[in-house]
Amino acid sequence: MSVLIKDIQKSGNEIIRIEISEFKGRELINIRIWFQAFDDKGNAVYKPTQKGIALTVSQYDELREGIERIGAYLKDKTDGTMPKNE
Repeated sequence: MSVLIKDIQKSGNEIIRIEISEFKGRELINIRIWFQAFDDKGNAVYKPTQKGIALTVSQYDELREGIERIGAYLKDKTDGTMPKNE
């Protein structure tokens, strides 16, 4: 089982895919780089690389907190104030 959450274009032939998947009965948040390849019929398809991370869904709050800190850092930097180092 895999649920696609978001694809982010990284380059012309690579995407960063965020998905929820299951491995050995555990739900995981996967953030992984996928590359464009071609199937037997010549159709473009994306295939996963080993580059990426998998977090348990119980780690979601920590991931969200980290992303919020990135937002605060970027805002402070844009405003010209010294970003807080926590």
